[in-house]
Amino acid sequence: MPEGATVLDACRALGIEIPTMCHRDGVPHFTSCMICVVRATGSGRMLPSCSTPAQDGMILETDSEPVREHRRAALELLLSDHLGDCEGPCRRGCPAHMDIPLMIRQIAAGELEAAIATIKADIALPAVLGRICPAPCEKTCRRRQIDEPVAICLLKRFVADTDLGRGAPFVPARSGNSGKRVAIVGAGPAGLAAAYHLLQQGHACTIFDEQEEAGGAIRREIPEAKLPRSVLDAELDVIRALGAEFRLGTRVGRDLSVAQIRAEYDALVLAVGPVDAEAACVFGVKATKRGIQVDSHTLQTDDHAVFAGGGAVGGGRMAVRAVADGKRIAIGVDLFLSGGPVSGAIERFNSVIGRIRDEEKQAFLAQAVADGTVTPAGGLESGFTDTEAACEAGRCLHCDCRKPETCRLRRYAEAYGARQARFKPAERRLFEQVVQHPDVVFEPGKCISCGLCVRITEQRRAALGLAFLGRGIATRVGVPFGESLADGLKEAAKECVEACPTGALAFR
Repeated sequence: MPEGATVLDACRALGIEIPTMCHRDGVPHFTSCMICVVRATGSGRMLPSCSTPAQDGMILETDSEPVREHRRAALELLLSDHLGDCEGPCRRGCPAHMDIPLMIRQIAAGELEAAIATIKADIALPAVLGRICPAPCEKTCRRRQIDEPVAICLLKRFVADTDLGRGAPFVPARSGNSGKRVAIVGAGPAGLAAAYHLLQQGHACTIFDEQEEAGGAIRREIPEAKLPRSVLDAELDVIRALGAEFRLGTRVGRDLSVAQIRAEYDALVLAVGPVDAEAACVFGVKATKRGIQVDSHTLQTDDHAVFAGGGAVGGGRMAVRAVADGKRIAIGVDLFLSGGPVSGAIERFNSVIGRIRDEEKQAFLAQAVADGTVTPAGGLESGFTDTEAACEAGRCLHCDCRKPETCRLRRYAEAYGARQARFKPAERRLFEQVVQHPDVVFEPGKCISCGLCVRITEQRRAALGLAFLGRGIATRVGVPFGESLADGLKEAAKECVEACPTGALAFR
C-alpha cells in the first residue's frame, strides 16, 4: 500500500466492502459517522477505517457480529435524530405501493408519457381504478392535515385516460420468454393484475373464466355511468397486447379439470372470488373461514405451485387491493418459477415523520400551491383538463425523499437491521426546508453532520460556502453570516448534492 494509506484503502484494494457515510475520496476525512469501523482482533478496539493508518501485520475483523452491532448502533443513533419520510405517506397508503409522488411531479412537469409508465409499473388497470377506487392513498395524504388531500385518483385517471385517448396506449416492456406457463382462474382484477405482471416477467399466461367477458365483479356490478365498459375493454386490450390468452366461458372443474391444468401449466393462480371449503377442495388447497388459506406475505398456498388472492382469500375486497394482490402473486410466482425461495416482496426500511404540527405547516407548503383542491369544471365524470391536472399536482407537498434509492442511511439501515425508534428522543425536532436556491433544497432534519459539504466548499475556496454553525449539541450546517443557500452554494452545488449521503441536500 502507498504511504499514508488507511485501513479503508487497504480493504478496498482487497475487494472488502466497508460502509461509509462521511468519507469521500479526495476530501480530508472527518471521522464522524462511525459506520466504517473495524475491530482489532488482539485488543478488541473498534477503529474507524477511514482514518486509521494501515500497518503491516494488522489483524482486523471487518464483518463480525461485534462489528455489525457497533455499526447498527451508530446507524440507530443517526436515525434517532433523522426527520424525513423515505416514501411519501400516500405511497405507503396505496395497496399496490405505486410511486404516487413521482407521478404527481411528472404531471406537474407535463411529462405524461413518463407518468403513465410510472403508474403502469404497479397498476394494471389505472383508468378503471381512477373511477372506482375509494382512494386509501388520499386518506394518508399529508396535505389532508393542512386542508384537503391531493386528488390522487383523479390525477391517475387523467393520465390513464390521456394514454388511452392516444389510440396506441403504453404497453410495458416484456422480458424474454421464460418457457414457463401459468394458469390463472378468474378474470377479475386480481387475476388480470397477476397476468399483467407475470407477462412482463416473460411467463406465458392463460386466463380462465366461466363468464363470457373478462372483468369479474367490476364488469357485472359497477354501473356503466361510473365505469364505461369501453374503458374496461381498452385496458383489457393492453393485457392482451402483453400476450395474455383468454379462455372465457370455461369453468374449471366442469369444462376443464384441475388435474388437466396442473399437468399443462407450471403454476396455478386462483383469483375466483369468494371461495368456500368445498370449492377450495376442488382446487386441492386448504380453506379458512375467510377463503383459501395462504401465506399472508407471499399469497402462496400449502401447495407451493398454487397462489391465491383477491376475494378468494378474504371475502369483499376493494378492487385496488385485488390489483395489489395480483402484483404480489406475480412476485411470488416468478420466484417459484425461478427455483428460488418464495420470499415475497422486499420490505424496505422506511423513515416516517408522522403527523405534522401546526407550526410546521408553512414549511411543508414552501414549494406547494397554497390553494385548495381543484374541482373539474366539467364535473367528476369528465375528469381534469390539462390545466386543472397541473394545478392539482402543484398542491403536492413533496413528502417523499428526493434520494430514496441513493440514500446511504437508508441502504445501511436495511443492511444492518437498524431500528429508528431504539434511541428515539422524547420530542422530535421540527421540520425545516431551505428553498432559497433555484436548484437545490436543504432539509436540516436529514443532515447527519458528516461535514462533506463543508469540506467540499472549503476545497473549492467558495466565497461563503457552508460551515458548522453553533456549538455542542446545537451545532448545525448552514451558510455563514445568515446568508442564503443560493449564496453559499454558488461554486459547488452539484458536487455537494452528489456527495451528501442522505437526502439533506438534493436537487429539486
